[in-house]
Amino acid sequence: MIPADQFSLVLVTTPDIETARRLAALALEAGLIACANIIPAIESHYRWEGGIEKNAETLMLLKTTKSAMDTLEKLITSHHPYTTPEILSIPILSGSPGYLDWLAASTANSPPSHP
Repeated sequence: MIPADQFSLVLVTTPDIETARRLAALALEAGLIACANIIPAIESHYRWEGGIEKNAETLMLLKTTKSAMDTLEKLITSHHPYTTPEILSIPILSGSPGYLDWLAASTANSPPSHP
């Protein structure tokens, strides 16, 4: 079993569910993630270009390996409509062995990231 600390939960916000579905499909097809959960209705409040913004967004929770993170970030950035997309990687500290084994097997063909 691969240790839990070799996996990440990645948060990505998108402007709508269609964008989230497209990005999830691209990442799954590339073998970069094992799973994408899409939460269709969140409200984001943030600072941008000197002002305070408030928008409806969609949140993606992506499960991946740390070794796939660089490639996943490049894929999301190149297909995301935002100038500066939110891509946050949260390390996984522990998880059920069966789930972590599945996560490892589901991303086994992902290309390694460059150090």
